[in-house]
Amino acid sequence: MPLVVVPTPLGNLGDVTRRALDVLRDARLVVAEDTRVARKLLQALDIGAKELWSYREQNAAAVTAGILARAREECVAVVSDAGMPGISDPGSELIAAARDAGIAVEVLPGPCAAIGVAVLSGFPLRRFAFEGFPPRKRGARRDAFTDALATGMTTLWYESPARIRETLEDLAAVAPGARVFLAREYTKRFEQQLLGSPSEVAAALAEPVRGEIAFAIAPYASHARTRDALVTSDVDVDDRIDALLDNGRGVREIAKFLAEHGAGERRALYAKASERKRLRGGGKRHDEEHPQ
Repeated sequence: MPLVVVPTPLGNLGDVTRRALDVLRDARLVVAEDTRVARKLLQALDIGAKELWSYREQNAAAVTAGILARAREECVAVVSDAGMPGISDPGSELIAAARDAGIAVEVLPGPCAAIGVAVLSGFPLRRFAFEGFPPRKRGARRDAFTDALATGMTTLWYESPARIRETLEDLAAVAPGARVFLAREYTKRFEQQLLGSPSEVAAALAEPVRGEIAFAIAPYASHARTRDALVTSDVDVDDRIDALLDNGRGVREIAKFLAEHGAGERRALYAKASERKRLRGGGKRHDEEHPQ
């Protein structure tokens, strides 16, 4: 018998497929990210009571063997809270374990917020990358955006409502002119779609921010092939210096960062950043007397 991965609706129950309904009805065991969420979904889909087991990162080591044992004898369905299991949700390691154990695996086609947002964005999709959730720490998050923008591809991301404003601020610090498409509560009653620069999208978000969020970042420059292709003109450099100053970075740090990413020679960038800071009324810090 197979282990069947069943994508579930992101919000609109009309998105469930007939095949998904058939599998959920036939399954003797439903493995769920959160059994409470799964139980409500099964009730909403008018599917009778099912045996439900929890499978998540915290208990995977303890329950995987039991799930695979059941899948050898009967149909076992795997669901996450919404969308495709394994895409930033539990599931991929269970699938790998099933394959290693010689158990057949099926994956049904169905909803995935990242792909929906990618198509909605209108950004180029001949090549694209799913990046998942950005790092939680600011420095690592900025580095992740810098690396993603340097690929020259559209990149797809998820983020929590609690962190989305900080995330957009960090993207603006790295690439103030980037084009962002953001969908909040995709397929749900209060769906919101926003398109613009990181700052424009952040300004359009209602406060407090609620719901699931996915966003796409367009290729930052059509000619970008490396990390060194992110800055292309003096106007770009001035904008990026201003954005980095707004986000609390020091002059020396800005000069080093921009030099590493192809904006010019470090001493010249230090002089430019110092002048931009002077024009904005900022004073010197003790560690900004020399570019080093």
